[in-house]
Amino acid sequence: MFSRLIYRNAKRSRKENVIYFATLVTAVASFYIILSLGKQDVILFLREFESDAIDKLLAQMPIVYVFALFLLFFLVLFANRYQLNRRSKEFGLYLMLGMRKERLVLQLLAEGFITSLLALIGGLLIGGFLAEVISLTVSRLVGQGIIGHQISLSVSAILFTIIGFLLIQFIALVILGGRLFNQEVHQLLNEQMDKKQDMGHFKGNVLHILAGSILLGVAYWIVLYRFMDFGGLLLFVALALGSLGTILFMRGFGKLLGLLASLSERRSTKGLHTFTLRQFQENIANKSTSVAVTSILITLSIILIANGASTIMGLENIYTRSSSLYDFTVHGDNQKVEQFLTSEKMVPYVEDLNLLEIGSMKYQYEDGEDGLPLSLVDWSKLREQIIMALPNNYREQILSGDMQGYSISSENPEALNLFGVLEIDATKPYLIPESSYNGLLEAIGEKPLNLHSDEIALYFNPDLLHMDNLESMPVLDHILEKAAKEGQSLMSINDKAIYIRPSIPMRGLVADRSVEIHSAFIVPDHMFEQLLNTLTYASYWNFRIPQKLQDQQGLMKPMMEARDLLNSSGFKFESYLQNFGRKLFYVVAGSYTILYMGFLFLIIACTVLALQFLTQMKQTGGRYVTLSMLGAKRNQMKKSMHRQVLLTFLLPISLACVSGAVGIRAMISFVIIHIEDKALLYPIAFTFACIVIVVLVIYGAAAARSADHEIDKLRWKPNID
Repeated sequence: MFSRLIYRNAKRSRKENVIYFATLVTAVASFYIILSLGKQDVILFLREFESDAIDKLLAQMPIVYVFALFLLFFLVLFANRYQLNRRSKEFGLYLMLGMRKERLVLQLLAEGFITSLLALIGGLLIGGFLAEVISLTVSRLVGQGIIGHQISLSVSAILFTIIGFLLIQFIALVILGGRLFNQEVHQLLNEQMDKKQDMGHFKGNVLHILAGSILLGVAYWIVLYRFMDFGGLLLFVALALGSLGTILFMRGFGKLLGLLASLSERRSTKGLHTFTLRQFQENIANKSTSVAVTSILITLSIILIANGASTIMGLENIYTRSSSLYDFTVHGDNQKVEQFLTSEKMVPYVEDLNLLEIGSMKYQYEDGEDGLPLSLVDWSKLREQIIMALPNNYREQILSGDMQGYSISSENPEALNLFGVLEIDATKPYLIPESSYNGLLEAIGEKPLNLHSDEIALYFNPDLLHMDNLESMPVLDHILEKAAKEGQSLMSINDKAIYIRPSIPMRGLVADRSVEIHSAFIVPDHMFEQLLNTLTYASYWNFRIPQKLQDQQGLMKPMMEARDLLNSSGFKFESYLQNFGRKLFYVVAGSYTILYMGFLFLIIACTVLALQFLTQMKQTGGRYVTLSMLGAKRNQMKKSMHRQVLLTFLLPISLACVSGAVGIRAMISFVIIHIEDKALLYPIAFTFACIVIVVLVIYGAAAARSADHEIDKLRWKPNID
């Protein structure tokens, strides 16, 4: 009999309170998704190239898991408290019929266990399905079908999900069971009495709104204009001021809502207009702090989702090669490496094989003024021309000596980046023989340089100089072309006049990062041998996967086969897969956790708003009975209640949208949110906005449905309809 009572009550509770059960299922699904991250295809793929970074990312997942447990504990506690409040009279009747309090608490725990078990089953199924969908979607977006998808099930994620969820559910039920144990029968039978409404004074409420608005304005100003001051510490000040301003604004605004009812006298008796506003005012005024907290959570959710969405937009750029040319770079003994790369087993994977030689220029033997060796390079004329090409403000700083350091940035003018690089590198430049760079040009279908004996070309790393056009540098080309027309030499090496070739294509020298230089002099081979500091000499063999093989099998499969052969050879090498994997890791690390926390905040805020409204609905149910006695129709009261739900959700969301828009604008300004592909901006923004709206609509509709059910259960006067 007792077990049947438990089962029946648990079943009834799930049907009557969909929001409560959906909250539990969502908690379980969210736990599994974050804990099963290590089993997803893209993570398994990245482990082969970025194992250290992936291990660090996965090591942070327990922290995210514990933080999510902490947040969801209070959500479950809040949801369970609402569930117990609405059954207060039922529990009182059980005690009147002779049930002991110990047995009542045991019944409560048993019902919670059944509900938790069903939530676990539903949540794990949904979480597993969503994890597979996420894994498959990312695999398709990133690898275009290259990363093979295999259905995976994380046993450890299931175990920790069960343990964590049951733990927070058990603790919440014990806390509420203790509260139930300490209540008397008459308290349970009378349920919660309406709280006395304290609307404060008009002047005090206006001051609250003004103070809140001022604090929000200061917070917005800090975020928009002082975002990175003091190492970003002002951001925490802005967050504190914004949170306090939101709380004060909600407190004052909620208590002044009654003015809306008094200002609209013509509609005061139509459609329960005044009653609707008074109910809404009471709900906001009494719980202004919790409403403000939900607004803050929605603000954080909007910002986090926008950040995660901007990172996902980078998926389209992962597969683009930009300045990268070679697929593999092998380092080692030149003859042995060449012999291996031209062997029978490697030939099918090797095309455009090219030897890159590089090293620094030697110094003069005489010592300079400071006892340091003198540079062989005199580039003073070129330096003067670049300074003249600078914008006035930068030119004045350099000529006056105020500019002591140089930073390379995509925000800088081209001339400033050129000057900063050459000011540091030109005194002891890196040298690349013409034959090495000609091999690179041949691979991209360009003509060889054919440098004269007194001619060089300047090489700049397009990845580090943020070049818009890989084929030319307008400012430098203009300077060099003007000098060529005038027959003027802008540089000398070892007191010999040198002419500089303009407009040569710039590409990456290696597959990934083995050669990280900003600039170099491309010189004739004989000059390379004469000027090279042999102690700095290094050589690298570069090659590409044959285009024919790529057309047949795609790029990734032959690259991974070639990688396996190189691994067996014992030579040190790097591949474009490492570059690809590194970019992919940044996208994964920058989107998974951020989006997870963003949607978690959103769900918590929506659940709190819905349950808070239903709690007030339960406490003020008698007012609807009174309305029926005064002649109000059931349909009128339901429409009034639906408007209350809409207003309850709209108020915190409206303020959150303003704060979120300010936060997103600041993050875009300071390149924390970076959007390269403008064409994708609106579709992705629209998609995520729709997802957020759908979540809000679902919770609002569920709250309205539950409230409808509460109205239907009330004792009405005859023939109310």
